[in-house]
Amino acid sequence: MGLISDPDDLRVATELVISTSSKTIQLLVAGNLSTLGVTLKCVYSKMKDLWDDAAYNKYDFPFTPITDEQVELINGWDFADDTTRYLIRTGGWAVKDTGGVSLEEWAGVVTLGTMVAGTQAYFQQTVGAGVAGTNFQLTGAVNQAVKVYGDVTHGNFDYRGTLNLFARKQGQTFASSTLGDIGVGALTYQAYRFPLSNAADSKISTADIGIDANSDGVADVAPYDGMALTWYAAAQERTIGGVAYNFHVVIDANGGTLEQVYEFVQFELRQGASIDIDAGAGTKRGKVTPSLVRFVGDTLYCNSYTTGGVVIDDVQTTDKNRLWFVDDLVAAVRYPYTAVLTLNFGDNLKNDADAVYRVYFTNDDAADAPNGYDFGTANAITAKDDTGTDMASTVSGGSSVALTFAYDTNVQRGAGSEGEDAPITVVAIGLETGQYVKATGTITRSTANVVSLVAPLERNYANA
Repeated sequence: MGLISDPDDLRVATELVISTSSKTIQLLVAGNLSTLGVTLKCVYSKMKDLWDDAAYNKYDFPFTPITDEQVELINGWDFADDTTRYLIRTGGWAVKDTGGVSLEEWAGVVTLGTMVAGTQAYFQQTVGAGVAGTNFQLTGAVNQAVKVYGDVTHGNFDYRGTLNLFARKQGQTFASSTLGDIGVGALTYQAYRFPLSNAADSKISTADIGIDANSDGVADVAPYDGMALTWYAAAQERTIGGVAYNFHVVIDANGGTLEQVYEFVQFELRQGASIDIDAGAGTKRGKVTPSLVRFVGDTLYCNSYTTGGVVIDDVQTTDKNRLWFVDDLVAAVRYPYTAVLTLNFGDNLKNDADAVYRVYFTNDDAADAPNGYDFGTANAITAKDDTGTDMASTVSGGSSVALTFAYDTNVQRGAGSEGEDAPITVVAIGLETGQYVKATGTITRSTANVVSLVAPLERNYANA
């Protein structure tokens, strides 16, 4: 049986028990009633049907209707237990005293959108270090009442100002929703509809066992075991592209790929325990910590965080071009573009133990005031990689080498040349098997720049 909405499906003494002496209404999972529950409107309508008979209308009626999704329990009536309350769908209610004052209030929480089967959604009613969230009664899409207020005799709390919903399942995209997302400042006893949906996450390819071999909630498999999330009480300065920025949340990538960093962060944000390695900024429980990173295509973006900006340290050089941070001022920050130049070597260079290569700028025409740094002249200059190291080394038996170039900031050719394509001339020479070879190319704003160096076979060299 599915969700009940027809009062005729609620039968007294089977699915429904009414005690006129204790003034309670009880629902039982039996007969037509499954854990999928029954709508509040159906329960109210069933009471109307019953009170149309003298067997019941000699007693005060239990409800005052407000809307189809909102009622008040009056005249001393209440639901019998939480099992009953958690079976009621699409509605909220208040239990009122004789003066019309709320003794307790329940809000109906309904989620909109598709949820992957088996997803355990949960909610948070107070924000604090010790709050890890409460699971909804059923998995999948949510339609359940949540108690948001109780007077001193009914729990003594008021959670009407906070309700955060989460859906975080391994291998699925994360989802969350708050009162602000539905334009509500404070809850009352009615039904609310929150956007909350998830789907398969194409950026998750590692199962939890590949991160946490001991299944104890702690990453212990490389490179995840060396990654960390840290919230700092004081701003952490990072210089990016020659400019200093402040951050309060630091993710240590431990040299992993951006996909591995993402997998680690998502794993941590599904843990109930504290995930912050620095206790100085307070405990951060993973399950209720806002999302820190997200992929858009193949680019990883850090999200703004309530306590400050988010930065990722120790990322792979080849990943820097597809990474964006957000600083304490909520400004988007990224590394200057790093171009990649791949040099391919023919067999005669590869097999020559003495083979070397060097990358020169062909000219400095892109500079505002060229100085004649042209290849073939005494002023020719060697191009440097993004660490400031000359692009020159031994071939060392390799068939290729990948070199990095600070495309946006390299000013070796003079002011104005940064951010401009760099014409290059690459030379290589061996001794025993590789003749001198020269090839030209251009370093563009790309990671696919390629120059091939195929040296003729050396037949004349001799040095006894």
